Amino acid sequence: MTDIFEKCRKFDIVDQLKAAGIYPYFKQLESEQAPEVTIEGRRFIMFGSNNYLGLANDPRMKKAAAEAVEKFGTGVAGSRFLNGNTVMHAALEKKLAAFKGREAALIYATGYQMNLGVVSALVGKGDVAVVDKLDHASILDGCKLSNGEVRRFKHNSPADLDRVLADIGPKPGKLVIVDGVFSMEGDICPVPEMVKVAKKHGARVIVDDAHATGVLGKGGRGTCEHFGLGHGEVDLVVGTCSKSFASVGGFVVGDERVINYIQHVSRSMIFSAALPPASVASISKAIDIIESEPERIKKLWDNSNYLLKRFKELGFNTGETQTPIIPIIIGDDTLTFSMWKALYEAGLFTTPVVSPAVPPKRSLLRVVVSATHTREQLDRALNILEDCARKVLNGRPAAAK
Repeated sequence: MTDIFEKCRKFDIVDQLKAAGIYPYFKQLESEQAPEVTIEGRRFIMFGSNNYLGLANDPRMKKAAAEAVEKFGTGVAGSRFLNGNTVMHAALEKKLAAFKGREAALIYATGYQMNLGVVSALVGKGDVAVVDKLDHASILDGCKLSNGEVRRFKHNSPADLDRVLADIGPKPGKLVIVDGVFSMEGDICPVPEMVKVAKKHGARVIVDDAHATGVLGKGGRGTCEHFGLGHGEVDLVVGTCSKSFASVGGFVVGDERVINYIQHVSRSMIFSAALPPASVASISKAIDIIESEPERIKKLWDNSNYLLKRFKELGFNTGETQTPIIPIIIGDDTLTFSMWKALYEAGLFTTPVVSPAVPPKRSLLRVVVSATHTREQLDRALNILEDCARKVLNGRPAAAK
């Protein structure tokens, strides 16, 4: 007989990484998300967080969360479908819809649950989900959960999307799903071209603005604002509340009838407890701050542009990034983990990324800057990076080009 746990006993890659001293995951932070954090009693410059606008430790966010706990308690003890819906949830959805310029919004407990629920609600038997090959795992898992067919097209290629949609033909319902900003290498989807191709074939379009909300566009409203697209050109915009909104949760915005349908058939929303009041309040406060303090977005981009310019001067391969997500592409898994370890020991927290999160031989260190990093912190981090690259990569940081 086969023991289903046998695979667990044979899973030894973690043991190997720990034995080599290069296991980089599940580090235990002892402080709040800030430009510098504490781990194991040591201070680190944080270059691995999605806290783009620096709101995760903002006193106004903490105050809003505390007041919500005082009034509504620590949790709602049920699904919004039944007993867990509060006036705060409804008010946040109205605010999100207005922020994104749409008729209606729906919030989920996590961004992952949101993509599972939205995609599987819309794509049924006989339908086709058409996805970029580098779309986020939650989108791909939502496709698996649906009863429809899944087709992929080449990364950021409108021409290949056109080919795939033409091959599908006119009869099936078609849903094209793309990331607005791709989370590992920071490149931006050419959304206007994708929308044009999709409309040609009668397909609907979802743009995932997880890493674009609070980052792209003059007001931080995301990919559509960045490209100057009208609100009817992209059918649905989805995203997370764990990046620029500095909390947790997911959202979808669009036409009221479509959101109403998703709300009543989306299994990951119906069968999950609602977002806790503290999270709802902090997301609402984050939107207020983003709208009232556009200088945060400017500072984020000033820091990002400065860092990217210096990376290129140092010879790092930063790929095609166009955002504050800056990859340092190394290509070799062992070298990537070794470089991570050297940086970590020197007091710089980065995130190593290897296949399957990126294509094979495309391993990288994912660096993310925030609006609240100081120039002194950026320069200190750059000195660490240059020194470690000299030691680990033999002075050839762009070896993977």
